[in-house]
Amino acid sequence: MTRALILSWEYPPLIEGGLARHVRKLSENLAAQGVDVHVLTRGFEESPEEEELDGVVVHHVREPERPQNLSEFVTWVEHMNADMLAAGVELGDRYDFDLVHGHDWLVAVAGDHLANRFRCPLVMTVHATEFGRHQGWVENHPQAHIHGVERWITNRAERVIACSSYMREHICDIYSLDEHAVTVIPNGIDPADLVPVADLDELRSRFARPDELLVLLVGRLVYEKGFQLALEALPGLIERVGNVRFVVAGSGTHEQELRAQARELGLDEHGTFIGWIGDDFLHSLYRIADLTVIPSIYEPFGLVALEAMASGCPCLVADTGGLREVVTEDVGLRFRSRDPRSLGEMAERLLTDRPLRDRLVAEASEHVLAFDWSDVAERTAEVYADVLRVRSRTAS
Repeated sequence: MTRALILSWEYPPLIEGGLARHVRKLSENLAAQGVDVHVLTRGFEESPEEEELDGVVVHHVREPERPQNLSEFVTWVEHMNADMLAAGVELGDRYDFDLVHGHDWLVAVAGDHLANRFRCPLVMTVHATEFGRHQGWVENHPQAHIHGVERWITNRAERVIACSSYMREHICDIYSLDEHAVTVIPNGIDPADLVPVADLDELRSRFARPDELLVLLVGRLVYEKGFQLALEALPGLIERVGNVRFVVAGSGTHEQELRAQARELGLDEHGTFIGWIGDDFLHSLYRIADLTVIPSIYEPFGLVALEAMASGCPCLVADTGGLREVVTEDVGLRFRSRDPRSLGEMAERLLTDRPLRDRLVAEASEHVLAFDWSDVAERTAEVYADVLRVRSRTAS
């Protein structure tokens, strides 16, 4: 049996974003397929040092609350890695690990040291890059530091996993990697996890009347998610269609700028920003919306699109990055990336054509079944087996 040590800076119930849910579902499905999975992650003050959750042994390193300032955050990450390394060394005294699997630059230093100490392969999953998030502007600190860590750890790892073909090309290009060093394994989704609140009619009445159309924008409110493009398109869309409301769900560094933009565009009376929300509320929003718009400038994969489609909500996405692979033309519509006019035109088409929306929803309900966590885990286990075979041949 392969024993893997998976490193992640977040793991439920400590959730910063989508990475926590990804690592949990991957770990649980790997365990269900016979991999002995240990996860080393941050914890709250009250978190136990060790617990078994759904077949996964989770080890917590208690860390202070992360700072919001990015420069301070980099220093905080360095301290977290030192603590993870110390905890990992102790785990290595108790268990013989066959490989280390790190998720993103946030655990790169600890992952590298532990793989070296255990004399085992290092696998890294790259969920996003600093180069992509900042559109190539990585000359200044701390972006330069993060970009440097990402370049180093992807070249150091025996294998890199990317969530889309787009991301593989992106990673190979900016970090000078051979394509054979990067394996594409899409993210998964479990429709059974998308549990809404009980009274959807009551929830919808908070945001729109029965005769109004509700547009949903959801995600981290940061520049690369492109919400500013959707807001720019909304006044014209409202003028042409008439009965349109919108909801922005999420929080982030760009939130105040987006709120100010909405005020300047006269949108305050047509929708609302509701901030960060929990999963049950989010899953309910998909069910009550007439359209989910994903206007990302940079998007490695597009989990929000998968969640919306699995919840029966039509999708309109930017024609960019991993979104092209997640939302094919038969399950959703795409608009020209960075083009508010194109966004508005395609949104109008979807909102005014009910048969089109119904057809896309029906096709999407089948499409999402291809993104199965069991398959994700099986393909990840194959990567584990492959790097272990290579290491064994090299050692002999």
